Amino acid sequence: MLRWRRAVVFLSLTLISAWFVECYTANGQDYRGHQDRTSLDGGRPCLFWNETFEHPYNTLRYPNGEGGLGNHSYCRNPDGDVRPWCYVSDHEDGNNWKFCDIPTCQMPGNLGCFKDSGNPPTLTGNSETSKQLTIQKCISFCRKQRYTLAGMESGYACFCGNDLDYRDHGEAPSTECNHVCFGDQTQPCGGDGRVIIFDTRVGACGGNYTSPASVIYSPDFPDKYGAGRVCYWTIQVPGASSILFNFTFFNIEDQTDMVEMLDGYTNQVVARFDGPNPPREPVNVTGDFVILYFYSDRTNEAQGFAVLYEGKDGGAENEIGDMERSNTSTVDPHLGGITDKSRGKGSGILYVITSSPKKSKQYLPGQWLGPSWTVGHNTWTIYALAALLTLTVIAMVAKLLLHITVKSPTIPSLSSSDSCSQSTVSEPWIIFYRPSNISLFKKKLKNHHGDLNPLVGN
Repeated sequence: MLRWRRAVVFLSLTLISAWFVECYTANGQDYRGHQDRTSLDGGRPCLFWNETFEHPYNTLRYPNGEGGLGNHSYCRNPDGDVRPWCYVSDHEDGNNWKFCDIPTCQMPGNLGCFKDSGNPPTLTGNSETSKQLTIQKCISFCRKQRYTLAGMESGYACFCGNDLDYRDHGEAPSTECNHVCFGDQTQPCGGDGRVIIFDTRVGACGGNYTSPASVIYSPDFPDKYGAGRVCYWTIQVPGASSILFNFTFFNIEDQTDMVEMLDGYTNQVVARFDGPNPPREPVNVTGDFVILYFYSDRTNEAQGFAVLYEGKDGGAENEIGDMERSNTSTVDPHLGGITDKSRGKGSGILYVITSSPKKSKQYLPGQWLGPSWTVGHNTWTIYALAALLTLTVIAMVAKLLLHITVKSPTIPSLSSSDSCSQSTVSEPWIIFYRPSNISLFKKKLKNHHGDLNPLVGN
């Protein structure tokens, strides 16, 4: 049993560490993997970045690790090209660099590169062409028409559809879909007779997620998010004891643009990130329901974020907690701070966010605790005597007021003409005060009607 639990923990930690080396942007600009050949099967070896001083990109010009460069020969994309690449020693066709064919360098939501014979087309829905085409423009075009898939071909053609028939069309190597988009030279938009297909949920402003694991992108991703965006996503994983979030990509403009995580049941903010305060470690939120909220002001635009979440069950979570307890930081929203369990060095530190800490056991007066006694059993007697005394005093005061009213009535004079004016009887005003039930999101969204989500309401 112990061996099985250790295996679960090892698999979980392996999955967490694997998140740091995968590609999640369209062009793999954030790739930090360890492939050092242009292709795993017969590819050319890559040169070390600290030995390519005769080329534009090297560690001498970028000494602080910009673009992932360093004392290594791993494939990188420091110039925002369509995919990771590296310098090679073989000057074939006059080129001293080559793209890297990295199978794992494919963002979630990118379903791959497929052949398009045109009869019938790979995606059979509506289509359009544009000289300003980008991935998100095609996705938005198809999403507005309620299609689930969007495909780009030859850099300028956009196709929509709802299903994908692998048997009739067949998958092509990803390198055959690297024609740049006419509207953005850093994004791949298919190739000649090759269509690159995306899920239309990529870059949507809000959504509801219930799968055990998935990825959520900022609005308009992989394009820059627009100004004045207000979006939120609900993540509810039934049966999960916590949900682990890892931001594989985070580029927020400044402090006014922000990403927040809220407890789904109380709307309480448990984590907040912005430009000066990016997420530096995975975030573990206790519970099975989390709301991810994004806001941008009306002046800034930036690349946005990509966050991968995974629901965790109780067994694996407890084991990971025991292994990492000595160097785990705990964020408690009720205390409003971070408690460092250890300030020593360590790797794989997780932020453990407790949204509803366990309350101390309390007993109410008169609560039944057994057949022979209760807590505060004399308290009810005191309450009864106090209530009886109060009623007696009220009765005596009412009797006195009635006696005075009957004994000395006020009768208006009928002989005077001035007294003929109509007397006004004052009616009592009854004002009921009802506390505001406006939720946190309605407060934040009242000035941003353009991006309301059905969860908020009208």
